[in-house]
Amino acid sequence: MGLDEELAGAKELAYQPMKNSGQGGFKATYFIFAMMFLDNIGFVASMASLVLYFMFVMKFDLSGSSTTTTNYLGTTFLLTLVGGFISDTYMTRLNTALVFGAIELMGYLLVIIQSHYKNLQPAPCAESTCVHGSKALLMYMSICLLGLGGGGIRGSIPALGADQFDHRNPKERKDIASFFNWFLLSITIGATLGVTFVVYLSTEKRWDVGFAVSLCCAFLGLVFLALGKRFYRVRVPGESPLLRVLQVWVVAVKNWRAEVPQTADELYEVRDHRSARRGELIPHTSQFGFLDKAAILPKGTDPAKWKVCTVTQVEEVKILTRMMPILLSTILMNTCLAQLQTLSVQQGTLMDTNLGHFQVPPASIPVIPLVFMSVLIPVYEFAFVPFIRRFTGHPNGITHLQRVGVGLVLSAISMGIAGLVEIKRKQELLRHNYKISLFWLSFHYAVFGIADMFTLVGLMEFFYREAPLGMRSLSTSFSWLSLSIGYYLSSAFIGLIDTVTERLGKGKSKGGWLQGRDLNANHAERFYWFLAILSVVNFVNYLFWANWYEYKNNVPGDEEMLLRAGPNNNGATNDESFATSMSFVSRTQDFSVTQEKEAESTSK
Repeated sequence: MGLDEELAGAKELAYQPMKNSGQGGFKATYFIFAMMFLDNIGFVASMASLVLYFMFVMKFDLSGSSTTTTNYLGTTFLLTLVGGFISDTYMTRLNTALVFGAIELMGYLLVIIQSHYKNLQPAPCAESTCVHGSKALLMYMSICLLGLGGGGIRGSIPALGADQFDHRNPKERKDIASFFNWFLLSITIGATLGVTFVVYLSTEKRWDVGFAVSLCCAFLGLVFLALGKRFYRVRVPGESPLLRVLQVWVVAVKNWRAEVPQTADELYEVRDHRSARRGELIPHTSQFGFLDKAAILPKGTDPAKWKVCTVTQVEEVKILTRMMPILLSTILMNTCLAQLQTLSVQQGTLMDTNLGHFQVPPASIPVIPLVFMSVLIPVYEFAFVPFIRRFTGHPNGITHLQRVGVGLVLSAISMGIAGLVEIKRKQELLRHNYKISLFWLSFHYAVFGIADMFTLVGLMEFFYREAPLGMRSLSTSFSWLSLSIGYYLSSAFIGLIDTVTERLGKGKSKGGWLQGRDLNANHAERFYWFLAILSVVNFVNYLFWANWYEYKNNVPGDEEMLLRAGPNNNGATNDESFATSMSFVSRTQDFSVTQEKEAESTSK
């Protein structure tokens, strides 16, 4: 092999299989930012206003409209796993987003039809749910398509954007953190337009007009995404990540009687150049030792799938297992978020919505945290991170898990403030027949907006950085999965608390805290304080798991071969292979240094 061929091999080793591997960078992400900006105009408008659509158009009661909304949102974010799985396994992340975007458009079309024609809407009734039969079928079909499309997009787009930067290049590695900050900003600005302009059209003019604007914005977003195709680095899909995880558990159970070797060198691993090109080799860790049984190759047995797994494959499963407590610790925060999109919006309908001569739609109140986030994200990126970096030495200012922790604290504070505001609202209305201003809600909305800025970006970058290369779409979807479970938990809490408090209620307090259609007769403030107390307990739980978590320590394939060269899996020493590895790594390092110098020269 000549020097040029070896350097080409080194360059191939530095990157995972890509189409247009010479492209990427921030110029490619501009199309992604435009897509998320446009798509979120309609998506977030729906998140904010659907609770009112279900209440006033579909004729659900107070708790029914809330639970239907949170179930829809929970399903949407749960389906991000489907988008992540498909984009890791069967289709490129770009094509996955385009396909699910088309499904989302069909959902918008159906909901436009139902909101336009009165004969497709239910008549008022005394029941908690008035929509039945074909009308219910049309409603659920439309929101299912919206959920599937929106979830699939969000399961593939974040990883597509982060793929435009090479995580092995120190200069580009810092750009990944910046990408997620600007990604959130594009979502936030789009959401700001959605909860003001589109929500106003829907709630104050006509629902079908608002949904039609959302449809047009989503279509334009897909056009922008497709226009950027020639600029993207597009990762080639590979083996199913879920199948790789399943293989480890199955083989570990098969070998449950086997004893784990005392040294990691005796575990099965493929350390040739071809395996390095397929992905990073992950060093062995001692945590979750039971899973190491999957990497035991019995003597006299040829390696094969479902018989033995590599150390790297086992470590991938360990990484995902370590992530789970972090994921579970953020669920309650998203249960709190669900209240801002349901209960707080319903509160707004009983408050003074006038701003001068203009009447503000209650569903537009989430614009307050969005404005906060739109201002604070650039401040965070350009001022806070460089300032705090001087003290911490961390390239991102603070770690991902520290960002998440800040968000959890602020979400607890937000729920406490929400309870106090509800007390004031009811006292003024019931004692003095006075409606307080809608903007009293801005206090807990603003605090939660800052919390969301810290937590969502921290989680997305955490899951992307820590995940194995072949599972990054799926892993990035975990941040949305936390949202999904949080919304489902909100529905469960509402139902459970209504049942328990109805049985315990006495005198004037008979009935559940959130039952019926009259919010003034309910006790929403108690529900807010219940969530605030749970949030404090959850934060203590999070501190334990954040301290317990060990960040992944990846070793690129060429370095791993150097470090671990020597005895191979059959116990023999291959000096020629070791010498070749030394030469290959030396030249690879020379190639990397040359590339870094060229990059620095270009930037200057």
